[in-house]
Amino acid sequence: MTRAGGVRTSPDGLTDLAPRLREVFLEHRYDADGVLDLLGDDVHTALGRGEPVPVRRACVDGGELGVLVRLLLVHDSIDRATVDHVLGGVSVDDAVTGGLLEPDGDAVRAAVDVRPLDAGHGTRWMVSDLDGSMRPVDIAADHVLGVGHASLSLLRATIPARGSVLDVGTGCGVQAVHALETADHVTATDITDRALSLARATMALNGIGDDRVDLVRGPWFGPVEGRRFDRVVANPPFVVGPPTVTHSYRDSGLDLDGASEVMVSGVADHLVDGGIACMLASWVITGDDWRDRVASWIPDHGVDAWVVQRDVADPALYVGTWLRDAGHDPRTGRGARLADEWLDHLDRSGVEGIGFGFVFLRTTGAPTDLLAEELSHALDDPLGDEALAYLDRAAWLRDHDVLDARLAAAPDVALDRVWTPSMSDPLDPWVEVATRLVRTGGPRWSHDVDDRVAALVAGLRHDGLPVADVVDLLGAARGEEIDPASVSDVIAGLVRHGVLLPSRSGAGTVS
Repeated sequence: MTRAGGVRTSPDGLTDLAPRLREVFLEHRYDADGVLDLLGDDVHTALGRGEPVPVRRACVDGGELGVLVRLLLVHDSIDRATVDHVLGGVSVDDAVTGGLLEPDGDAVRAAVDVRPLDAGHGTRWMVSDLDGSMRPVDIAADHVLGVGHASLSLLRATIPARGSVLDVGTGCGVQAVHALETADHVTATDITDRALSLARATMALNGIGDDRVDLVRGPWFGPVEGRRFDRVVANPPFVVGPPTVTHSYRDSGLDLDGASEVMVSGVADHLVDGGIACMLASWVITGDDWRDRVASWIPDHGVDAWVVQRDVADPALYVGTWLRDAGHDPRTGRGARLADEWLDHLDRSGVEGIGFGFVFLRTTGAPTDLLAEELSHALDDPLGDEALAYLDRAAWLRDHDVLDARLAAAPDVALDRVWTPSMSDPLDPWVEVATRLVRTGGPRWSHDVDDRVAALVAGLRHDGLPVADVVDLLGAARGEEIDPASVSDVIAGLVRHGVLLPSRSGAGTVS
């Protein structure tokens, strides 16, 4: 939110300005590569941390691009003549009237954030409200978020779609723009006029016409009642707290994790057969297992679901983080009062922690298959490709008996043995305490196994014998009788996590 003379600038005129602005940006290389080339890696990282001084220094000899970076990313006030020269075909007066800029004495400054983003398909520009990272601003109740950590993580986790996509809670439109790289059409919803106005400007700035995107106002699935889509993506207002709304981008008006429950429990009704949902969600952690709580939201029939908990925050950290995000100081004044009320509500509700992560869900028409697990370690790869591969493997397991299959270890699998010093036998100074099959890529799944399973996996080949026959040969070699059924669940778990694959089609796919 910005203010000019105490009145917030309307962004409604940005859509009309967009075609000319796009020409200016292309002319001066105000794109992801151009900004990175100007700033360099270190200063670009400083920009991401909200540190304006290194960025200003890098822009001194940056010409027109340097002025655009200072104006639109650092949010500096710059004299009208300089801005008028840089904007060329867009006059300063038009930019102020259209909602791009606002007067600041004899100078002008950004009224909105216009940020170049390359999520793998070249530069796209995102138009959002100023977040206060570069200059102090008020965060309004209908504040529209830009490209933050949550939206970027969802971008990297989303499974590309052909056909139709529903984006629930579109905000500035980042997920919708990304979806349109492969999809034919996106329906994007939000509950505020400001969000839809900024999303409309984002679409126009990226040359996306009304024939490819519908922007519809309304909560949850209300605007698309009775409709089904090939894909649903959602970064909803999932913040866990009291059933009140102070900021629409984070607060749902539902108690605790009610927003995530609404999305997860209802999304299957808006997917075509075989359609997939990719959603951010959060859940409260009480004395019960968090997985049981999330499982209660998943339909009992008709979906394969993979729920990934990426992080857990204690209530104090959680509340403090979100209060600062909205511009409140949790140490004093109103911020301290809000923190006390919020923490009191969580305490009365028995909340010991708040989990955060992803929900991937595909409609199947078969009995529900659900895996909820924690992946809190660092991951090198985006989850999108792995999520699709996981859902494919879950479907394969439903239709096949692993004992009859010809399997082989994935290319990124390693055997990890852990040894510790022995305190009891000086002639045998090391003792093995763990044997694990580990995927070195993707989610880096790790399975504890015994020597028997490790040997079995080593003996499996796609052009070899079925698993049951290899078990029999292994038993004969070890001089023991091994019931193939005794290793069936272990093998199925290794297939589920892509440690074993039923084809040569890659480290995460099933054919």
